[in-house]
Amino acid sequence: MVKRVQVVLEKADFLEALVVNLQKIEPLDKSYLEELGFVWHTDSDDSSYIADKLVVLSEDEAEAYANAANELYDMFVEAGEYIIENELFHEIGIPFNLVEIIKNSWESDVHWHLYGRFDFAGGIDGKPIKLLEFNADTPTALFESAIIQWAMLKQNGLEESRQFNFIYEALLDNFKRIVTLQEDTSNFNELYEGWKFLFSSIKGNPEEENTVRLLQHIATEAGYSTEFGYIDEVEFDETGIYYNEEKYELWFKLIPWEDIAIEESDLAMLLTKIIDNQEAIIFNPAYTLMFQSKGFLKILWDLYPNHPLLLESSFEPLEGKKQVRKPIFGREGGDVAILNANGEVEEENKDIYGNHKMLYQEYVELATDELGNSYQAGVFYAWEACGVGFRRGGKILNNMSKFVGHIVE
Repeated sequence: MVKRVQVVLEKADFLEALVVNLQKIEPLDKSYLEELGFVWHTDSDDSSYIADKLVVLSEDEAEAYANAANELYDMFVEAGEYIIENELFHEIGIPFNLVEIIKNSWESDVHWHLYGRFDFAGGIDGKPIKLLEFNADTPTALFESAIIQWAMLKQNGLEESRQFNFIYEALLDNFKRIVTLQEDTSNFNELYEGWKFLFSSIKGNPEEENTVRLLQHIATEAGYSTEFGYIDEVEFDETGIYYNEEKYELWFKLIPWEDIAIEESDLAMLLTKIIDNQEAIIFNPAYTLMFQSKGFLKILWDLYPNHPLLLESSFEPLEGKKQVRKPIFGREGGDVAILNANGEVEEENKDIYGNHKMLYQEYVELATDELGNSYQAGVFYAWEACGVGFRRGGKILNNMSKFVGHIVE
C-alpha cells in the first residue's frame, strides 16, 4: 500500500513539472497600448489578445532557446546551399518564377536577411526543444515581442532587464549590417551614402502596417532616410522601385514572396530584373522563401537525421506515428491537421491553404498550463537569437491564439 502511494506521488510530481510556470500581472490598458501604436489588442470575440500572465523562464531555459535558434540558423544556411546546388526548388514548393531571384539573392552578400522567427515546442515543460517551423520571410508578433512584453514588466513595476529580449537593439544593428556586411557596425556612418529606404505593407491591415512602421522607425534611428508607402502606391520597372517619383535603393515589404509569385506574376518578373540589374535590394531577400517553406524541414531531416532539435519530416505520411500534416505555405495554423498513428484526423483547422503540397511532421505535445492551454515559443533571430515570446491556444494554434510575455528569474 505504501509503495503504491509513493508511485502515485511521483507521478503527480512529474505531471506538475510539465505545467508551464506562469506569473499573474495587471493587464496593460488599451489606451496605453494604442499610444504605443499597438491597435490590434482585442480579438474578434472581444477578448484581449495580450494575456495577463507571464511565462516564467529560468536563465538556463532562456539560454537554451537562444542556443537552439543559433544552431538551427547555421543548419538552415547549410541546407539552403544544398537545395540550390541540387536544384531542389520544386521539391520544397518554390514557384518557378522565383527560382532566378532566389539564386541571385543567395549568391550576393548584399541581400541581407533582416530577421526571422523560429517556432519551438518544448523548453519550458521539462521536454527538449523541437523546431516546428521557421518564419523567415514575413514573421509576425514582432511588435508584441520587441515592445509590448517589455512594457508588461515596466508597467507592473518589474525589472525590464529580466527578459530574453534585445530584439529592438538586434534589429538596429542588423539594419546597419546591410551596409557594413559584417558583424562590426562601427564604420556604418563612413560607408552609408544616404540610400533611401522604403517600407511597404498592404492597406487595411493595421497589424502588418504598424509592424512595418516599427521597422521603419528602427531603420530611421539607425541612420537611414526612410519613407512608408502602401504596396499599391509603389511603382516598379526594370530601372528600380519608386514611390512619389522618388527612387529607393532599399525596400522592405511585409508581403509574402509566394503571394507575389502566385498572385502578382508580373511583379515577380520585374523584381527579378531589378535584382539582376542591381537597381535595388529587397528585404527580406527572396531566398528566405526557401527557409519559410515547410518543405525545407524535410530537407533538414534528410541532412541531419535524428538531430535533437528536429522532428522527423516527410512528404509522405509517417508510418505508425502520430503526426501533423501541414501545407508547405500557410498562415496561422490554416489547414493544419493532427493525425493519429493510423493516419486518421484527430483535429483539423480548415482554411484556404489546402491546395499546397503537404508536409508530414512527427507530432510533439506543446507545453500546457493547468487549464490545458498550449504554449509555443517564438524565438526571433536577427544576426543572432535575440528574444522570445509565447503564443497560447489549442493544440493547433490559430489566429485566435493569445500573446504571452515572459520574465526570466
